[in-house]
Amino acid sequence: MRLLAGDRILFPDADAPAAGWIEVDGERIVATGLGTAPRPADEQLVGLVVPGYVDVHCHGGGGASFVTTDPEQVRTVLAAHRRHGVTTMVASLVTGRPEDLLAQVRCLAGLYRSGEIAGIHLEGPWLAPEFHGAHPTPLLSEPLPAQVGELVDAGAGAVKMVTIAPERDGALDSIALLAGRGVVAALGHTNAGYDQARAAIAAGATGSTHLFNAMAPLRHREPGPILALLEDPRVWLELIADGVHLRPELVAFIASIAPGRVVFVTDAMAAAAGPDGDYLLGELPVEVRDGLALVAGTDTIAGSTLTLDRAVQIAVAAGVPLAVAVRAATQHPADYLSLSEVGRLAPDMRADLVVLDNDLAVSRVLAGGSWLAR
Repeated sequence: MRLLAGDRILFPDADAPAAGWIEVDGERIVATGLGTAPRPADEQLVGLVVPGYVDVHCHGGGGASFVTTDPEQVRTVLAAHRRHGVTTMVASLVTGRPEDLLAQVRCLAGLYRSGEIAGIHLEGPWLAPEFHGAHPTPLLSEPLPAQVGELVDAGAGAVKMVTIAPERDGALDSIALLAGRGVVAALGHTNAGYDQARAAIAAGATGSTHLFNAMAPLRHREPGPILALLEDPRVWLELIADGVHLRPELVAFIASIAPGRVVFVTDAMAAAAGPDGDYLLGELPVEVRDGLALVAGTDTIAGSTLTLDRAVQIAVAAGVPLAVAVRAATQHPADYLSLSEVGRLAPDMRADLVVLDNDLAVSRVLAGGSWLAR
């Protein structure tokens, strides 16, 4: 048993950090409390202590990608983001050929069983051509339940989320199938109208893949999917708070009207936590210049180079309350995908925590009860 104490710990649902303590046994938190520790602490934590960050929409980092059948590539991504405080990661795939997606899902499923990743997110191929983003349009397809079910089955429980355009043929039946299997259906890359989005939510969709980005815009006579997603309390709201995909002021506004539903995601590609250069996102060439990732030769954004610690910094600087910003990167994404053992500093949770300095930069990371080397 180890007793960790700190003057600024952000416990679940608290409005502000407070003095307290955390007792760790192996990989688990076994007890927590406010105020003075019940015995002399084994270690005094200096800085703001928050849960380990949880990224549920990420494609890569550190020069590597989850779009692979090489487990070492996956571990490179995990290590790059772990240095930035991410202790739980869901691996996102992009649109690809059916046989390639099956191979990638099976590879990642092995890493899910070993506990290295928390699941798989299928972002494509069931997307709208009008809002394909960095997904190759020739490989997009209708979300027919048989095809969706085949990929979900290939993951053997590892597939946790699927992005789907609800206006495509078969979408509502596939959303119902996913919901029935405990897989989150997230509306995204969609040209759906308001009524189509509401029908998808009624069928069981509970997520919005990077809200505002790659979807029909909010118009006064045609509100599209955005209004339907914002107004329904069952829906989680993914935001890419990098200052590029969304104005920070918009992030702050959404956090003010729906503070309990905001989920910060990175949508990061291989250049995250790495240098500028030329990369691939799936099969598409991507140019990264000054941290901005664009499909080569276009002005189409191709994921981001964001890390979750930076998302929290940007959000707080824009006026999002600290506790709301931290929960959007920890507790909310865990609840979004029903990851029951992470996202909170509480008994029976995995012993994942991050120590932040006064600038909210990561200074130390405890993952599964072990400190990462500085």
